[in-house]
Amino acid sequence: MLSHVLFFLSVLLAVLLIPRDWFGNKSLRLLTTRELSLYDGEVTSKGLYLAILGHVFDVQKGYKHYGPGGAYHLMAGRLIGRFYTESGQPTEALLQLEVLLAESQQITAQTQAQRLQTPACNSEWSAATGGRVWCSSKSGGVERDWTGVPRKLFSPGSSSTRCVCVKMQSAGEENPNLQEYEGCPPHAESCPLEDSEE
Repeated sequence: MLSHVLFFLSVLLAVLLIPRDWFGNKSLRLLTTRELSLYDGEVTSKGLYLAILGHVFDVQKGYKHYGPGGAYHLMAGRLIGRFYTESGQPTEALLQLEVLLAESQQITAQTQAQRLQTPACNSEWSAATGGRVWCSSKSGGVERDWTGVPRKLFSPGSSSTRCVCVKMQSAGEENPNLQEYEGCPPHAESCPLEDSEE
């Protein structure tokens, strides 16, 4: 399983390394596996193609990476994955992958929305003064028109917490996963950390 994951990640990395101007002509043409094998970059080949998720890329400009002796040569001129049938129809594997990609995009959007709603606190620690967390209108890398107050955010299923800034009017009253810092006034924008919280 791990080898499949590593292979899939290396394919994705290869796709990310392909400059956008390499995509060339966008006309559609169905290649059989045998036809694709004629584009492996070897001396007698017709060119250098890389096929990923049913899309064929002319990677001749990246010959040092995809040609013989290159780190990604084993993928050149071959069908990577089993996502299309010989007639060009999507396989069950592609349909499952599309579902996983859609779920991943949804989780990413939810995470981004949560980050905007509860951005991370600023924090500092020194031997002389100990630690503290505080909120500003730019903490967590999220610029906004409110400052907020620091709260501990507990993630379900985890024993760890992280500091987030929440708006004063919603300072966690309706969210059971938010908790005030001990010894810190509820409306304070900065809170010292107890030894157990550092």
